[in-house]
Amino acid sequence: MGIEVIRPGMFTTVQDLGRAGHAAEGFPECGACDKRTLAAANALVGNAPGAAALEFTILGPELSARKDCAVAVCGMGLAPKTNGKETEVWKPLFLRAGDVLNVGALARGCRGYIAVRGGVRVPAVMGSRSTDTRCGIGGVEGRALRAGDLLPVEACAEGEWERLARRARALGRLAPLAWERAAEPVVSLLPGPQDDLFPPEALETLTAAPYTVAVDSNRMGLRLEGAPVRAKAGMDILSDGILEGSVQISSGGGPIVMLADHQTTGGYAKIATVAPADIPILAQLRPGERVRFRVVDRREALRDLRRLHRTLRLWTARFKEE
Repeated sequence: MGIEVIRPGMFTTVQDLGRAGHAAEGFPECGACDKRTLAAANALVGNAPGAAALEFTILGPELSARKDCAVAVCGMGLAPKTNGKETEVWKPLFLRAGDVLNVGALARGCRGYIAVRGGVRVPAVMGSRSTDTRCGIGGVEGRALRAGDLLPVEACAEGEWERLARRARALGRLAPLAWERAAEPVVSLLPGPQDDLFPPEALETLTAAPYTVAVDSNRMGLRLEGAPVRAKAGMDILSDGILEGSVQISSGGGPIVMLADHQTTGGYAKIATVAPADIPILAQLRPGERVRFRVVDRREALRDLRRLHRTLRLWTARFKEE
């Protein structure tokens, strides 16, 4: 074992890029809600973008290293401490055996990530280490972390950490890993797949004014409060497949945007789908915050997604170190 959980923080779970390919069997993908920040944290410690890391909601955990290891803490407005002294975020951090890392709370955003060199080595279930709390699989016993949990991680020598630190300095110049979002972000939508069940003015309603994130939002989806969206003849459809980013309209007209833990099928009509590159923006919205939507075409959505993929490739590329 390598890391002990002293305090778990708020809904801290093990997540990677998700459990793809099992929706037909009823298993959601799960995985990190903000896959961009997960990939950034992993890049800082030399991991592949999808290595298993810790995701927390607003309040991070307190962890004790049982062996020397390298970690990276990423989130908006964090001020973590190691052994009571402030330490850096968005950079590789070397923890010696016995060191205590207190991640603290996010000043902005909803979710933060802690990556460790070599990944969190919990057993994979159906090709993923992601925690699925509804099915009770993945991560640590299929649940959020508790005090006393032991996380298996690889040891890291100080010389290896120094190499990672040099690489991180170069990485930051190539493509900055940290990011901020607007106070009232604008998120891109692609119409469909059931936009034909809504009158033409429905998309205008969805994009005319901001929506507020409801308090009962979670990793399954964001429930939004604002102008109701009306269908031609009710919202119910024969249940069909749901993707991350699907925008369902509830019976009361409220939009629900599916996130990482979304169900595999649903019976509410889906007026639109969030462009994949913008899903990390939604993953960082807290209850009470507001978001706007705009409609884009497939070409613009693909352009933004390719830009994100280029950034991810830069983070994982090999280059000459200083």
